[in-house]
Amino acid sequence: MFEASHAFGEFVLDPGCGLLRNGRAVALGQRGIALLEALLEARGSIVSKDVLMARVWPGMAVEESNLTVQVAALRKALGPSPDGQEWIATVPRVGYRFIRTNVKTKAAAPVQELRPALAVLPFSNLSGDPKQDYFADGIVDDIIAALSRFRSFAVVARDCSFAYKGSGTDVRKIAAELGVSYVLEGSIRQSGSRLRIVAELVEGQGGTHMWAQTFDGALDEIFDFQDRITERVATLIEPLIQTAEIERSRRERPGSVATYDIYLQALAKISTEIKSDNAAAYALLMQGLATEPDNAQLLAHAAWALEHRYTMGWPALTDDDVQACAALARRALEHGAGDAMVMAHCGVALMQTVKDYDWGLAVLQAAAESNPNNPMAVVRAGVGHLHCGNVSDALSHFHRANRLTPGDRGAHFSHCGIAHAHVILREYEQAVAWASRALASNPNFEPTLWVLIAASAHLGRMEEAHRHLAALRRLTPDITVERIRAGQAGKYPDRIAGILEGLRLAGVPER
Repeated sequence: MFEASHAFGEFVLDPGCGLLRNGRAVALGQRGIALLEALLEARGSIVSKDVLMARVWPGMAVEESNLTVQVAALRKALGPSPDGQEWIATVPRVGYRFIRTNVKTKAAAPVQELRPALAVLPFSNLSGDPKQDYFADGIVDDIIAALSRFRSFAVVARDCSFAYKGSGTDVRKIAAELGVSYVLEGSIRQSGSRLRIVAELVEGQGGTHMWAQTFDGALDEIFDFQDRITERVATLIEPLIQTAEIERSRRERPGSVATYDIYLQALAKISTEIKSDNAAAYALLMQGLATEPDNAQLLAHAAWALEHRYTMGWPALTDDDVQACAALARRALEHGAGDAMVMAHCGVALMQTVKDYDWGLAVLQAAAESNPNNPMAVVRAGVGHLHCGNVSDALSHFHRANRLTPGDRGAHFSHCGIAHAHVILREYEQAVAWASRALASNPNFEPTLWVLIAASAHLGRMEEAHRHLAALRRLTPDITVERIRAGQAGKYPDRIAGILEGLRLAGVPER
């Protein structure tokens, strides 16, 4: 079986037999095969000239013109693609990119991946001091490395984006040449002992500015300053791109059956924390898995949907939600090793639903270590420690996640986690304060109401407890203490005991 990336149109690149066209060999030299293989392995991404030359002429110093000759010969051997275009596109000053086609031929080409791509351009040095170039370049290197840990979008390699250093080229032209949807650019300016960095995210096609932020710092804290910029930019870019892609899918690809669009539709629904939306999200994810059964993101989000239903005590969607959730989580981990979001969702599923506490906590810790700038991975590691680890470690993770996303989408997770920790510590005033912030972030997240009801009851504020209980019953009319207990990790029963006792005090029935 050949890799999908080695089959295109009527061609198959077989490392043993060379290039085949409808089963017949195509005359192509060893260097042409090495060149084609390097381009195909990039799966549509840009491959720089330096990388191609090292691949085609390993250990040899050759002129760039030799690469041009090899590319021309390869284009001639392949001929035009089914849509009449060249298979190999030239990216000026950077390298080459292999272009897939969606026109059906005898051997259909794979559907083009819709996952967005981002280029981080070198930051402009406006200080007039060439010595500051190293600092600007260092920031961009760190940002590229941090953003590369996110799997929901692709990041163009440094060699490709740095080819535009000092070019002054229009961002829209750069985006088109690099084949990216978004461009992050910026500038650095020094005044005395102070530095100012400006970072801007631009939508590539129209050149629309989506976000901009200014960072000020002192030269004597240069490394801390650099780390702070990297953390903030990396944290903000992922949700901005995700939100933009959800809107793009709704606007430009409504009703699309492409896997990426199905994922976006499901993500938008599952994030509302509403019972009916959760069921709709699960149905969408099952539709996507029918096409791509080993897609780790779809598997992990389907596990998340079932885990959340089980935790909330909502009606089941399958004959056995626990077993279905376990199977989805294990398959997702098998196919998505190293993906922080996959591990974050699966770790909670293993802990909350499957009750495999040690494995679940280990997966959650690995998720936070894999991408410490991913707020969801960090907050879910906090959930792991809240139920199965150290409460102080849980608070550390929740406060870090809160710092990463102050007031942003998803802040209710960290706020509610902090509130729950304060219930465990019998600090009910602080629990109410943090749970109130969580409620302001998302009024549909039921655990927030559990904490508000329980903490208010422990403080003797029964009127407030009953008001929040009325809001909870509007979301889940038949809520009981036992249903909430069943959905919680039970390694340390005392971690949920304070909330359950407070719910009883407020009048929530046992069963």
